[in-house]
Amino acid sequence: MSAVDTAITRLATAAIERRPCEPVRDVLPVGDVETAYAVQSALIARRTAAGARNVGRKIGLTNPKVQAQLGVDQPDFGVLLDDMACPQDQAVDITRLLQPKIEAEIAFVLDADLDSESITDADVAAATGYVVAALEIVDSRIDGWDISIVDTIADNASSGLFVLGDQHVSLDGLDLAAASMTMDKDGQPATTGTGADCLGSPLTAVAWLANTARAYGAPLRAGDIILSGALGPMVTVEPDSTFTADITGIGAVTVAFSRP
Repeated sequence: MSAVDTAITRLATAAIERRPCEPVRDVLPVGDVETAYAVQSALIARRTAAGARNVGRKIGLTNPKVQAQLGVDQPDFGVLLDDMACPQDQAVDITRLLQPKIEAEIAFVLDADLDSESITDADVAAATGYVVAALEIVDSRIDGWDISIVDTIADNASSGLFVLGDQHVSLDGLDLAAASMTMDKDGQPATTGTGADCLGSPLTAVAWLANTARAYGAPLRAGDIILSGALGPMVTVEPDSTFTADITGIGAVTVAFSRP
């Protein structure tokens, strides 16, 4: 098999068999993000062929503390599918995941396409219908989270599941960079952060995504949900735990995890 085929098979098998695999950087060209995105696209195509529907994108590795946790130094993006969305009022069966961690984010829901050249923060703001507090449950098919930038991109930017809050907030008069986030685990403080910790501002992060996605021939479209990146460090998820994140000016979001 080609290197790309080997990486696809390794990651797909890990997901199906519920067993983490070895990194794929040993078969893909070193630092070749374009080839890693080709692997990601092929894996997403398999899932959509099986019935899943593309509902947006996620931005990964926007927070320097998360970059330090994983040993990478640049952002990336993945695809959100409808079967990754979890309602707040239903506990998530933790066996759906392999090595889950959680992070609080601001989600954007677009009212217009972002497909022009040189997309700016102002363009993102104009295209946004509303923002909402979100929890991204990140996961890795690669054993021990032993990842490089190539590994995480190929693995759909280490995507798992996501949860959106109930409050839909207009961007009018809202300073996302100044937003403060606190996240509790079982009622105890777990992590904190600000909008400025996400590439300077979540608007800047989405602008980066819009320009990068357009360059890859898959621009952001009206109706897309965009997870704009972590506001604070990731926290490990354990069975029977509950997480609540509160973001000033935007609202709160909660998720609980159950055993099977």
